[in-house]
Amino acid sequence: MTHGPRALLRRGFDRSERLLDRTFGPDWNPLAQLGPLGWFLFWIVTVTGVYLFIFFDTGVTDAYASVAWLSRDHWWHAGVARSLHRYASDMMVLVMFTHLIREWAMDRYRGKRWFSWVTGVPVIWFVYLSGITGYWLVWDQLAQYVATTSSELLDSLGIFAEPIARNFLAPNLLSSRFFTLLVFLHIAIPLLLLLLMWVHIQRITEARTQPPRGLAIITLGALVVGALLMPAPLGAAADLDTVPAQVDMDWFLLSLYPVIESLPAGVIWTGVLGFTVLMVGLPWLPPARSGAPAQVFLDHCNGCARCVEDCPYAAITLVPRSDGLPFTHEVEVNPARCVSCGICMGACPSSTPFRRSGGLVTGIDLPDRSLAALRAEVIAAADSVSGRGTVLTLACAHGAATGPAPGRIVLPCVAMAPPSLVDYIISRGLADGVAVAGCAERDCHNRFGVKWTLDRFARLRDPYLRKRVPRERVLTIWAGPSETPQLVTQLAAFSARLAAMPAYENLRPLQPDEAAEADEAAAAMKATAQ
Repeated sequence: MTHGPRALLRRGFDRSERLLDRTFGPDWNPLAQLGPLGWFLFWIVTVTGVYLFIFFDTGVTDAYASVAWLSRDHWWHAGVARSLHRYASDMMVLVMFTHLIREWAMDRYRGKRWFSWVTGVPVIWFVYLSGITGYWLVWDQLAQYVATTSSELLDSLGIFAEPIARNFLAPNLLSSRFFTLLVFLHIAIPLLLLLLMWVHIQRITEARTQPPRGLAIITLGALVVGALLMPAPLGAAADLDTVPAQVDMDWFLLSLYPVIESLPAGVIWTGVLGFTVLMVGLPWLPPARSGAPAQVFLDHCNGCARCVEDCPYAAITLVPRSDGLPFTHEVEVNPARCVSCGICMGACPSSTPFRRSGGLVTGIDLPDRSLAALRAEVIAAADSVSGRGTVLTLACAHGAATGPAPGRIVLPCVAMAPPSLVDYIISRGLADGVAVAGCAERDCHNRFGVKWTLDRFARLRDPYLRKRVPRERVLTIWAGPSETPQLVTQLAAFSARLAAMPAYENLRPLQPDEAAEADEAAAAMKATAQ
């Protein structure tokens, strides 16, 4: 898979995003904000559509006249709104398919993430249906071409009592009621699209539906400039007595129409059905190999809900207490949603490697990668490095530090490592410093791994990195899969800085009160609610 098409495409996206980082910064990078941009464009289309409807007349002859009037006589407001409506719709198609390809390249559509992918498939078709019905309403020669081609394709299904295409054989056969029906469809379909978009994000915690304000302003500004410099074209009025010889095609929304004209209807419908089935089945071709879901150990859980708040996929919920301990709630993991990222383990206050009494068990843990196993890996990794300036690297499996290397521990997500693990490494003298090498800052594979790690280290989110940990001995690196040279350079510079530092004076056995801190926290789980 290292050199497969998915890996090559992922690296291509990563390199493109690095270039955009230089212009927009990681927070405003458009390729990392495709989902929110899609929502933002939808609202632009909706608002401009409502505004245009104020001036639109649904009559057969009046429809084109009203569009021509608002495009030419009132170009400075209604005309700009029409161009915004057109170009935002086109851009929404571009953003939608780029988002789809990027999620496939990042392998974020299989396994427990299938729901968002599958519910996104009907979104594709509803976006196209919204655009196509909108073109009918203009009733210029392009609309005539779209109407006749579409109706002939629909008639091939044989499900209508009367052929739809007969409405477009002569001017006297087309009634204003037909345009009223089109207006209804052009309103109803976007409403259904909005519902599907809402369903699409239901299994995502704190789903982003708004791009950063600065990026939103840039996007809207670019669309307004485009609308002023290149107003949306308006062809000649439709004439059912003639066949349009040439139309100004919208290649974003209408790119399939030349294909529809050149192939039999049966081939077109087979292709549509095949594409839909393929897209729906893609998450299982082949199915993803995922680890066992997180497991809750109630003896060490007081229902504090930190793991609930930190889970990126709404896989953990609070439920009434079931074991008789004096707490009101406990946490419950939904295996169908858990992606085994381990972020919940890093969020649990009982996840600390300092514990000495009993087994190293935390309130919520990964069966395939427990905290006890992680501590053993850290100790083994420490034995693989020696000399001055030694560094242990806690690396994300989806970033630049994915391969084996001395002193490197690869994790599903760096937020899986509790801050106390960093404290443990330095306090116990396992290394001179700790590097946390996660995904690219612009887009964490598990959504919140970068943010939660930074907030925990900055003492903005519990569990905190203790104040006693010298920050000069902790390095965070956010690098994507194509940024390995950057990672190597930063790690080498960090090691050199550590080697030049005086020996860390706190390299000593922990004091009894420090070593017992985790034991006391575990015992508190069994204390009374008071």
